[in-house]
Amino acid sequence: MQNFKKSCVYQIYPKSFMDTDGDGIGDLRGIIEKLDYLKKLGVDYLWLTPFFVSPQNDNGYDIEDYCRIDPLFGTMEDLDRLILEAKDRDMRLMLDMVFNHTSTRHEWFQRALAGEKKYQDYYFFQDGTAGSPPTNWQSKFGGNAWEYVKELGKYYLHLYDVTQADLNWENKNVREEIKNVLRFWKEKGIRGFRFDVINLVSKPTVFEDDEEGDGRRFYTDGPRIHEFLREIVEDTGLDAEDVVTVGEMSSTTIDHCIHYTNPREKQLKMCFNFHHLKVDYKDGDKWSLMPYDFGRLKKIFHTWQEGIAGGNGWNAVFWCNHDQPRAVSRFGDDGVHRKQSAKMLATVIHGMRGTPFIYQGEEIGMTNAYFKDISQYRDVESLHYFDILKEQGKKEEDIYRILKERSRDNARTPMQWDGEENGGFTSGTPWLSVNKNCREINVKESLADSDSIFTYYQKLVELRKQYEVISDGSYEPVFVDNQGIMSYKRALNEEKLLVFANFTGQEQMVKQKENLDDWEILLSNYKYVTINGDRVTLEPFGAVMLYRKG
Repeated sequence: MQNFKKSCVYQIYPKSFMDTDGDGIGDLRGIIEKLDYLKKLGVDYLWLTPFFVSPQNDNGYDIEDYCRIDPLFGTMEDLDRLILEAKDRDMRLMLDMVFNHTSTRHEWFQRALAGEKKYQDYYFFQDGTAGSPPTNWQSKFGGNAWEYVKELGKYYLHLYDVTQADLNWENKNVREEIKNVLRFWKEKGIRGFRFDVINLVSKPTVFEDDEEGDGRRFYTDGPRIHEFLREIVEDTGLDAEDVVTVGEMSSTTIDHCIHYTNPREKQLKMCFNFHHLKVDYKDGDKWSLMPYDFGRLKKIFHTWQEGIAGGNGWNAVFWCNHDQPRAVSRFGDDGVHRKQSAKMLATVIHGMRGTPFIYQGEEIGMTNAYFKDISQYRDVESLHYFDILKEQGKKEEDIYRILKERSRDNARTPMQWDGEENGGFTSGTPWLSVNKNCREINVKESLADSDSIFTYYQKLVELRKQYEVISDGSYEPVFVDNQGIMSYKRALNEEKLLVFANFTGQEQMVKQKENLDDWEILLSNYKYVTINGDRVTLEPFGAVMLYRKG
């Protein structure tokens, strides 16, 4: 059994990980083929984004059947083998459960469309007339969040794509269906579950217009969310020690996340928040660019680390996932200092209190795609916003600049295994173009380089298992005058850990209150680190972990 506080989770986007049958789409057998690579990295859990039967309008997050494997990815036999082979290597699978909504092709929704009252109550259907939606709430993919069904004379709610209808958790039958899905996968041997946008599932009993925003204040961390989660977890045994659960929390608060993850609450083991990934949103708008606000980034990290620890909660800490641009392109330098800035960013996250998540390709320093034409994009959100931004009067060249920075496809380009055609991902035509820099940035090159980003990640994963001050220590911000320096201190009994990270392309000298000459350098992304008494010199994008016992 893994201690999730000492563990590291590796996120796999199956569609882009490894293709074994030449159809251009990654599959479960591709994951099996690369298990030894993942074992070498040292990770404990493999989070797989949805591979269930789906129309793929939102790349699998529009689920048609929660208990069947989409033939795109393989068979149930493939999954059974993957579960066993991973277990043989002391790794467990974490499945992605999308319970806020289903695909409109799901049997429940189809029966609702056929007029069955029972299944209409599985969703949010409201009487209405065309052109007058029940509220002015906005879909997170753009446009109104209600879709009219002429044949029924009703609207249904979709917080995301029009093909993703929101489930009505107020209905006890819906919650029982969800419990049955979880029991099915637990019986298969699954011991990890990630819950997609789970803090949005509790909706208000009365729907009203939002005169202040897009509607999210009415359903984010909704009125019965903690009650619902506790019921689901207790009734399916997800609070057991050998099960790891993580919730994706949209626009949440520290107080709610303490409730979600404090062991006494019997809800989740940890949760994601995304506040640190909005520091480059101009006026809070994802589609308006600005340089990221480092001061705000640092403050958010410090505030959440201290706040969650103060309430005995637990964070999932991360930079990258399938919905976010590549961190090295966003917060580092993916050109001259790509290697050093990728290592620096990793140091910051892996030294924190919380369970670190690595997104596929992050461990070799994969970068944004920098696509040049809309025909190269596949992401439903990006395609929607290409049209929306055009309607707003933006020039195409400006829209492309925005997509290059913001598109989710930046994270979804296929894994770069070697420098051959299509990066070794497929022998066919990839569903999404492989990044052209795969010739220089790939797994084969990384494994051959003793100073690679991969080797650095390997060491960070091992350090968490080796040093309890990393897995269990307290967190204290270390404030320095230098602009662009992130630093903090961890402590447990006699053990102390100091982390310094330079987010700038210039050398910086950091002055501390204590003498650091007798501190051990646990890890640094430069061969030499200059420490002189109370001063540490950090090279461009330099990072160092210092350790002392006693």
